[in-house]
Amino acid sequence: MPPETSARPMGPQPARAFDDTERQALYDIINARRDVRNEFRPDPIDPAALRRILAAAHAAPSVGFMQPWDFLLLRDPKRRAAIHAAFLRANAEAEEMFDGTRKALYRSLKLEGILTAPLNICVTCDRTRGGKVVLGRTHDSNMDLYSTVCAVQNLWLAARAEGIGIGWVSIFRPKDLRDLLRIPDHVEIVAYLCAGYVDALYPKPELEARGWRQRLDLDLVIHEDAWPGR
Repeated sequence: MPPETSARPMGPQPARAFDDTERQALYDIINARRDVRNEFRPDPIDPAALRRILAAAHAAPSVGFMQPWDFLLLRDPKRRAAIHAAFLRANAEAEEMFDGTRKALYRSLKLEGILTAPLNICVTCDRTRGGKVVLGRTHDSNMDLYSTVCAVQNLWLAARAEGIGIGWVSIFRPKDLRDLLRIPDHVEIVAYLCAGYVDALYPKPELEARGWRQRLDLDLVIHEDAWPGR
């Protein structure tokens, strides 16, 4: 009997119900997530834990199931030193965009852990994956980028559950990073992450703790049916 040429479609299965403890664990992880910059331990990440984290990222939702992400794992000291130098150039430019006490506070913030974290991860979006026409992306070409950000969030939360801190470094000239990592033109850099085990974290986001900005009240950003006041 010849083998089937395609898998038989699978219908819906009973949805798993999560108990109170499981639900609370998820909310605890979300609320305990931090952008880590200066708290990394130097010891390497356990390969099994890294695999679990990347699997969680790869399980993220993606429009049209296109799965546009790739994960570049960066350990080489020379390459990371070149990336750090690119950060320093961009950071000097960014500092000049602020005035007075804001500039002084900006200068006091450590905004990356490129050299101190044992692992850097560059998350990219292949904008050609899935072909020219992708289900769900027909009218908004940025859905692949949004999908990749979902993968970043999954990675971040899974890492926190593993006791691994993540720091997102965004202060780069895109061309500098693209050239250093040899990223092709059709691939977009979405996130440059620093990763490593942590023993201590700020009790709330560092920028909030350091007085850069306060968290908005949730009720201020919830609206019903249409944009308020229009």
